[in-house]
Amino acid sequence: MQRTSLERIRLWYHGATRLYCRLLFVFPFRSEAEESAIHFPLGAPFMPRSYRGMSGSFERSSNHVPMHLLHLCAILVLITAAHAQQPYPPTTDHAPPAWFVDVASKAGITVLNVNGSVEAKHYIIESTGSGVAILDYDRDGWPDIFIVNGTTLPGEKPTQSGAPTSHLFHNNHDGTFTDVTAKAGLVSTGWGQGVCVGDYDNDGYDDLYVTGYGKNRLYHNQGNGTFKEVAEQAGVAGTGKEWGTGCAFVDYDRDGKLDLAVANYVHFDLAATPAPGQNPGCIWKGVPVMCGPRGLASAPNILYHNLGNGKFEDVSKPSGIQNTNGHYCFSITTLDYNDDGWPDLYVACDSTPAILYRNNHNGAFTDVAADAGVAFNEDGREQAGMGSTSADYDGDGRLDLFKTNFSDDTSTLYRNNGDGAYTDMTFPAGLGINTDALGWGAMFADVDNDGWPDLLVVNGHVYPEVDSAKLGSTYREPRFLYYNLGNGKFRDLSKTSGPGLTDPRSSRGLATSDLFNDGRIEAVINNLSDRPILLVNVAKNQNHWIGLHLIGTTSNRDAIGARVAMRSAKRLWVDEVRSGSSYNSSNDLRLHFGLGAETHLTSIEVRWPNGETESFAPPAQVDRIIDLTEGKGHPTPTPQHP
Repeated sequence: MQRTSLERIRLWYHGATRLYCRLLFVFPFRSEAEESAIHFPLGAPFMPRSYRGMSGSFERSSNHVPMHLLHLCAILVLITAAHAQQPYPPTTDHAPPAWFVDVASKAGITVLNVNGSVEAKHYIIESTGSGVAILDYDRDGWPDIFIVNGTTLPGEKPTQSGAPTSHLFHNNHDGTFTDVTAKAGLVSTGWGQGVCVGDYDNDGYDDLYVTGYGKNRLYHNQGNGTFKEVAEQAGVAGTGKEWGTGCAFVDYDRDGKLDLAVANYVHFDLAATPAPGQNPGCIWKGVPVMCGPRGLASAPNILYHNLGNGKFEDVSKPSGIQNTNGHYCFSITTLDYNDDGWPDLYVACDSTPAILYRNNHNGAFTDVAADAGVAFNEDGREQAGMGSTSADYDGDGRLDLFKTNFSDDTSTLYRNNGDGAYTDMTFPAGLGINTDALGWGAMFADVDNDGWPDLLVVNGHVYPEVDSAKLGSTYREPRFLYYNLGNGKFRDLSKTSGPGLTDPRSSRGLATSDLFNDGRIEAVINNLSDRPILLVNVAKNQNHWIGLHLIGTTSNRDAIGARVAMRSAKRLWVDEVRSGSSYNSSNDLRLHFGLGAETHLTSIEVRWPNGETESFAPPAQVDRIIDLTEGKGHPTPTPQHP
């Protein structure tokens, strides 16, 4: 990316300041008498994450740095913060809540997704696309982006030089990203499908698990900017016969080690798959199309138990995960749906009922989706589920569910009743619309920080033939923004919220994050046989926010499965840390809450993945990201559940 001389000078000065201030904490020479807290603006994005604490002051350490040097460091940080322009700053040019623009090209994210042929999809493997993951792989406090890629069919001419590979983009802290795939040791070609993030060995560095057609891959983060593929050694590569899709790291037995849940789609054999139109299941609305999933052999879901020595054990059968069979599964969303302190698994399935694996607290699961009201829609009809997401959309403290489905159908919103069951609220909430679209990735995200999670949905058809045969849909479709009105209803603002939503693509994976640590939620979208989208909301608003980065000590280090309940004098906010979700994607593990006009929180309570609960003193000021570390809060009684 080309930069002006002025930009290069600013970035050099910025980097030199960060290096100087970091070095002060590497070489100790401060006396005990001078040891006191130095206050910095918590919004100063140049300080390492470990120094951005709840109080906005540096934590005391054993390093001894002369006070005049610390003051100089503070002044330098303030100067650089003042002169560093916020990436893609919001303006008043467009009214809130949202005006989304695609900045992927400006940000340097221009790789091409490869999934078979660009315009003709003869096999289902070419149509399902790939996911996205957000992770801070180098622990510099800035989220990075991993984009999963597919490959070409045998004998097919590549559309780009070199073999396709997934890509890792390092966040440059200035609104741009650098492709570090080769440097990180992540160059690999295959039919990549899904991805999830988790620190499975609790070494402090997040690892990557990538699913696909063929064997799955586990990339262990070496802690030095590189990864090592260890799936076979760890026992999580699979047989190569299952087509892996969604995945999620989750500590289902609460032993402090992240286990791994993997959804599977079909047993796929390219050589034995019928050609379009060859069988009755290969015709849609009278037009010959690719075959599947009906007519293809389904593949069972998998659960791996973490043994704690870098290895996993396949417990799919004894855990009861494989008691539910005959499904074509995609995304996995983890959530404690019944609030009993144990993580459950919701799985969106194509052309078959969805699955809700209830955690039985003994290493086993039971599929209760039908009894809980989330297997079918309100008409009792199975849907072709693709993506899923969870949040407390109505502010009652209970986690609800949203699922995207095939075209000629609606997406589905399930409200948690608080009694172990859900109610389909799709039409009462105003979401029984846009039935021509085929939905994939979906995430609850508070796009204007008004305190109510909105819905971002990405779409795109699987059959290119819908255009030429005029079948009532389009192959490339816009993205949707369903704006939460705060009264249990949503409003479709998709057509009036910027070109980032209206420019049609055939989208698949979606992941969200506050990529630039400024309180706005960005969205990264993986488009089928196309280039990615990076959505930034540039509509300015006056609302407040807070970000929470949870750190487990006794529990898994990522605190995956932790539930946060945050209160003000007027409101309650609830969310959980989760790996996976959306469509075969994995979002920022930090939690983000819009606060609206609220500037004062009364309490923050965390139920850690091991079941223990702590309360933390709220920060004196909001509009910042804070760390919450297990064991540093005040223990509170944990409700007992049967």
